[in-house]
Amino acid sequence: MAQQDSDMHDRQAMAGGTEPPPLAGLIEDKTCIQQLMTCLEIGKALTSTFNMERILEMILTLVSELIRAKNWSLFLLDPATQELTFELVVGLDKAQLGEMRIKLGEGIAGTVALTGEPILVPDVNCDDRFCQKVDELTGFVTRSIICLPLRIQDSIIGVVEVVNPENPVLFEKKSLMALSIVADYLAIALGNARNFRKMEALSVTDDVSGFYNTRFLHQELDRLIDPANGETREISLVFLDMDDFKRVVDTIGHPLASRVLKEVAEVIATQLVSGESLVRYGGDEYIVILPGVNKTDALRKVESIRLALAQASFLRHAGLRVKVTASFGIAHYPQDAADKNELLHIADNSMYQSKMTGKDTITLA
Repeated sequence: MAQQDSDMHDRQAMAGGTEPPPLAGLIEDKTCIQQLMTCLEIGKALTSTFNMERILEMILTLVSELIRAKNWSLFLLDPATQELTFELVVGLDKAQLGEMRIKLGEGIAGTVALTGEPILVPDVNCDDRFCQKVDELTGFVTRSIICLPLRIQDSIIGVVEVVNPENPVLFEKKSLMALSIVADYLAIALGNARNFRKMEALSVTDDVSGFYNTRFLHQELDRLIDPANGETREISLVFLDMDDFKRVVDTIGHPLASRVLKEVAEVIATQLVSGESLVRYGGDEYIVILPGVNKTDALRKVESIRLALAQASFLRHAGLRVKVTASFGIAHYPQDAADKNELLHIADNSMYQSKMTGKDTITLA
């Protein structure tokens, strides 16, 4: 009998105690498992693409499902200003926030970005670090906050801030572990997307001018003239070539001449608006893409560029006052050309007509 009692005691000990675990404990364990499984699904989804827009869409959906909070934000750190910017906002109209930025060390989010440590605040009224700037601007009432850093190796790239979470379990350490895993996945995905975007930008950027190169030119024209768009969108294309630029090169040398080309591009860019693109075509030639612009408006635009170049003096930082002019040709799709290659060819021919008629002038196809 004593041996039977001993065996039963051993079996109970192996089972974890003399009494069955409480139902609440089982539910909590199941919740943890579900959280971890969700973390893995989030990780697989987020690391399946390098597209920043797609990643942000997935973050919006997956994080909202995981934390089941009505109010949360994703901040990214601007490397140039070392300030946090609102990238995703759930529960508030992002437009209400305007251009608001959070400085490092400011409020809960700024403190997490500065220290790299998560912060749990069950009651913001009891935490001096809480900043009321967002509440004062929007009328929102913040009661509690969970904020986690987005870290890649030793660098903080942003933070995730959950506001007024409805589930108090989120303030427990085991939930913090799951949230931290998600934050790590977010950081990896966002970091990869940022690097991919930088590589993409470099692949279409001209080394000399800092503006677009011919790879971008063909990609953009293919996109604009794509028949799959279902409608014909007009495009004015401007071809321009510096007048007598070889003389400039022979006078000041190649390094300074390259600087002139960069400054020329900067002057041209001052005359362009959003959606219009400047491309260095090669040598001392540039192309301007004007989507949705007819030939009359294109001529007006090009005249403003011609005057801006004629009035500018280049290399003033080097104590010089280099003067240059350019010859321009304008072609229009679909009025002058049926496809990309024909559009480029006709704009190029129009530019050479300007060269033949005295330079520093504009020719319409």
